[in-house]
Amino acid sequence: MGDDHNILLESGTNEMEILEFSITGTDGSRHAFGINVAKVLEILESPGLKPIPSAPHPCYMGVMSLRGAALPVLDLAVWLRLDRAAHPHDVVMVTEINKTVTGFLVSGVTQIHRVSWSDVEPPGTALAGGPDGCITALAKVADQFIQILDLERMLSELGQVAAVAPTRAGKAGERARRAMVADDSMSIRNMMVQNLEADGFAVMTAGDGEDALKKLLALKGQAAAEGVPVTSLLDVLVSDVEMPRMDGYTLTRRIKEDPVLKDLPVILFSSLISDSIRHKGLAVGADEQISKPEFSELAERAKALIAAREAA
Repeated sequence: MGDDHNILLESGTNEMEILEFSITGTDGSRHAFGINVAKVLEILESPGLKPIPSAPHPCYMGVMSLRGAALPVLDLAVWLRLDRAAHPHDVVMVTEINKTVTGFLVSGVTQIHRVSWSDVEPPGTALAGGPDGCITALAKVADQFIQILDLERMLSELGQVAAVAPTRAGKAGERARRAMVADDSMSIRNMMVQNLEADGFAVMTAGDGEDALKKLLALKGQAAAEGVPVTSLLDVLVSDVEMPRMDGYTLTRRIKEDPVLKDLPVILFSSLISDSIRHKGLAVGADEQISKPEFSELAERAKALIAAREAA
């Protein structure tokens, strides 16, 4: 592969590749959506599944065989409340999200685009308030906007991803730990806040990497004015990887390159985390990397990082 592709394999470039796919409406309209290529395993021809009247959710189309394993297939148009025009050449987009392999029925797959997170914007109020708050970002590609979907939220709401809240509270007399959570998905952000607060953390939030960095720099200024280390104001940052304007890898790199902020422990908490791309987080200096289903591990691993820093 050429250098243009290899740069995408590096961490902290604030770039990603998105796969553009579409849903064609019964009125002929074409809706363009996108997903991070790293979440897509393969594209298959649709076997012509039909909705199951007794399904737990109207979008559930049943299962198809994938190399001997049962692959659940969801009609994405139903969840998005779009009237999809059925076509013999519909495809199933096989994804791995939060360690769950799922097929999404769509009208077609267009192409792969390389985009900078600086060109990816949060959705406007109208889109963010759409069906189930499903649009998490807008990416400008050529002369069109591609809607980035919050598929993690979809799977969570369908019961395929369960968040386990911790039950241990902080010890009596133990000072409250302070965490910052950066994630563009409100649903995931709220779940992280609930899990951390249940374990005794005081939590502040940021909607993306750029927002988080601004708040961290403000804390850095406050620490300098008070003559204290920044870690006396904040104990740990927990960040998603995929975020508009600035992704988690770039945010982590900026923190670890800063002579003051570098001592702040950073946990990358993302559905992208897997053994095959763990090197990306290591390259930018992330202290921990956790896959999003592992909510139950988040507080304990954050506390372990804080304890290790305090003992150093």
